[in-house]
Amino acid sequence: MSSSSPDIAIPAVQTGVLVLVVGPSGAGKDTLMDAARAALAADPRYRFARRLITRPAMADAEDHDSCDEAGFRAIEADGGLALSWQAHGLSYGIPAAELAGIAAGGVVIVNVSRAAIAVAERLAERVAVLNITAPIAVLAQRLAARGRESEADIAARLKREAPLTAERAEIVTILNDRSVAEAAGELLAVLRALGRHGS
Repeated sequence: MSSSSPDIAIPAVQTGVLVLVVGPSGAGKDTLMDAARAALAADPRYRFARRLITRPAMADAEDHDSCDEAGFRAIEADGGLALSWQAHGLSYGIPAAELAGIAAGGVVIVNVSRAAIAVAERLAERVAVLNITAPIAVLAQRLAARGRESEADIAARLKREAPLTAERAEIVTILNDRSVAEAAGELLAVLRALGRHGS
C-alpha cells in the first residue's frame, strides 16, 4: 500500500481509548467493523469515526464524507483534521470532531493506514491497534472476486504491504479466515474489553 507521511493537526492527552483498525485489502475490515458498529449502536461509549475521502460515495464501499482534493486541503489547512494520509491516489482524513469522545472516556474506532499509526499514537493517551488480516491465499482470492484488479496487480499489492509496527500502542491481531460471525465476535470482545478498561 502506497502512503505518504501522515500529518497531525491537534495532539492531545485524553482519558479514553483510540482504536486504530488496520489490515491489508481483502482482509474484511469494513465487514467486521460494520458488524461491530451494529452490535454497539446502543452503547454511547463507542464511536466509529467517519472518514473524509477524496472519492465519491460508492455502493460497495464504506460510508464516508466526500470532497475534492482542493476542499480536503482547505479543511486540513484550517485544522479540521486530526489525522490525514494518502493511499492509492486518494487523500484520507479523520475530522478532529470525530475524536471528541476520547476526552470523556469513550472508545473511538478509526479505520486507518498502517503508515498513519506513528502519528495517530500521539492523539490519545491510550491507543490500541487492531490488525485484521487473513492468509495471503485468502486475501488474493477475495481481491480477485472483486474484479477490480488483474492477477499481477493483486500480487503486487500484497507484496508491497508495509510491516506493522507501533511505538507504544498495544497490537491485537484478528485472523479473518472464518465466518463473519466468528471474526466479528472476536472483534467485539476486544472492543468491549477496551471499553471496560477505559471506563
